[in-house]
Amino acid sequence: MKKLSRAATAIALAASVTGLMLTGCTPAANPGQNATSQGPVSQEEINKALKTPTKLTMWTWLPDVEKEVALFEKAHPEIDVTVENVGQGLEHYQKVRTALQSGEGAPDVIQVEYQYIPSFNLTDSLLNLRPYGADDVAGDYVDWAWKQVSDDKGVWAFPQDIGPMGNLYRTDILEKAGVTKAPETYEEYAAAAQQIKDKTGSYISNLPTNDPAQIIGLLWQAGVKPFGYDGDKTVSINVNSPEAKKVLSYWQNLIQKGLVSGDADFNDQFYQGLASSKYAGWLTAAWAPIFLQGTVESTSGNWTAAPLPQWKADENVSGNWGGSANAVLKTSKNPIAAAELTKFINHDKEATKMFATEQFLFPAAKSVLEDPAWVEQKVAFFGGQQVNKLFAEIAGTVDTEFQWLPFTEYAYSQFNEIVGSAIGSKADLSTALDKWQETLTSYAKDQGFTVK
Repeated sequence: MKKLSRAATAIALAASVTGLMLTGCTPAANPGQNATSQGPVSQEEINKALKTPTKLTMWTWLPDVEKEVALFEKAHPEIDVTVENVGQGLEHYQKVRTALQSGEGAPDVIQVEYQYIPSFNLTDSLLNLRPYGADDVAGDYVDWAWKQVSDDKGVWAFPQDIGPMGNLYRTDILEKAGVTKAPETYEEYAAAAQQIKDKTGSYISNLPTNDPAQIIGLLWQAGVKPFGYDGDKTVSINVNSPEAKKVLSYWQNLIQKGLVSGDADFNDQFYQGLASSKYAGWLTAAWAPIFLQGTVESTSGNWTAAPLPQWKADENVSGNWGGSANAVLKTSKNPIAAAELTKFINHDKEATKMFATEQFLFPAAKSVLEDPAWVEQKVAFFGGQQVNKLFAEIAGTVDTEFQWLPFTEYAYSQFNEIVGSAIGSKADLSTALDKWQETLTSYAKDQGFTVK
């Protein structure tokens, strides 16, 4: 159920307005703000900071993070960390931005989803962790996850969890339809969709009207680069590229044939569809196996996990849906201690494994992804399949170069209004992409960005 909150976060954020973010407000000056301009922080300075009585505050939406934080406090008893859950989704981010704008009450460390890191960098709100030695551990995370938190200007967070995408499907429904294995290509997937509908009446999957994150993940897999940002004032917007239109045209064809549903997700109707025979599968992320076990327990033993279908038979690529990191706000008065906390809980082997086994996050840290005790677990819900192993392998097939806009909230909200509405009404998705492109381009220019 933890990942339901993560998906709901994206949905809530999609409805937000980014006016606060784009006003150019920057955090109030403080003693820690200029630390990154002073060159690398020495180990002597780090040791001194960790032996100095210090109070830190961390804002996160995850439950029971105090367990991981306690490991840090045990290693560094002079540091006292207060963990606060100030809300999820829009509420979390709004409170962070409000505290930054007012100059009062901001925490030292925040949780942030990858797609929103550029928006915080736009307002110069995140501490550059590179002078604090962050690059020393870059190779300990999945390559593309590290690229999500870093660029040529700095390292802005430590990866915590990821959502590489795969295909979870109902073995019982596919067997009833005579489909003996997971489709390996999208051509096979379309053929299987027709066979499943004809023989069982089930949809092979659902393309949501209200969840841009899933569809962006499918575009990511196809090699589409809808967004780009140079970290300053230049963005690239290419949501209606021929490649993007090819992907959406494929799904439009299946929807119009009645082979794929176009339902809103993460609501009661969606859960009922997963529990019944309405959906024969779900193209989803690595957090979904745990989510399903807590949501549709009655279907235990009927699910199997496989890689996503491929656009070309000889490919082996995936996209990502979800995941987050921990960042230090530039307003922190204790940047060294905050940076060490952020690194520790996302790098220490015991802490990272605890995130995977206590909060059931799918890890970004290679130490967990390569741990036989975790990788080789057999999951009864999936008929004894080693699901962690499968998704750990998929995690290495995600494109490293995917970028986001510094106004992803707005981009997502407009997706729902334009493209999501077209999915629901079975309208032309190519036209919808053109309108989305026009809307985002106009918005970016109005906000003072140069659009490539």
